[in-house]
Amino acid sequence: MVNVPVVGRIGNPTTCYFHDLGKLDGVISDTTNGSFLLDLEMTGPMREKFASKLAWLEKRQKDPRVEEARKDARIIPIDPHSTLTFADGTIRPCFVIDMSASGAAVSAAVQPPIGTPLAVGACVGRVVRGLPEGFAVKFAEAQNGKNFERLLGRFRTSCAK
Repeated sequence: MVNVPVVGRIGNPTTCYFHDLGKLDGVISDTTNGSFLLDLEMTGPMREKFASKLAWLEKRQKDPRVEEARKDARIIPIDPHSTLTFADGTIRPCFVIDMSASGAAVSAAVQPPIGTPLAVGACVGRVVRGLPEGFAVKFAEAQNGKNFERLLGRFRTSCAK
């Protein structure tokens, strides 16, 4: 059950982002005043990953000394639409699922192989792994979280000219 300011209609496809769980896709299967029931749409591997996240959250809840392994907090850009620039100069549109100072999760019509050098907006890095909804990029240099929007937006603007 998800508490929301605006409740959709039963049957509507919905994407929700939760700080500790990430992006979850599903369909609204029931509604109440100010909330809806989200039936999750997941493949087998996605369910396994989700179960691992829930087990880790339960472990952390029982023992506050359990720490997050991730060094950098993830954020979702206000405008997640950006571009990928490949080493050969090819530019493709992309959707930034989330970012941290050290990398980004990206969804695009292309699925570059692991090790591919590229830039997400103005942030240069390499593809480090595939994801069910895209791929992960590790930046060559840590980024300043305050500049994410500028690094994504400035590049989009200059590409549009």
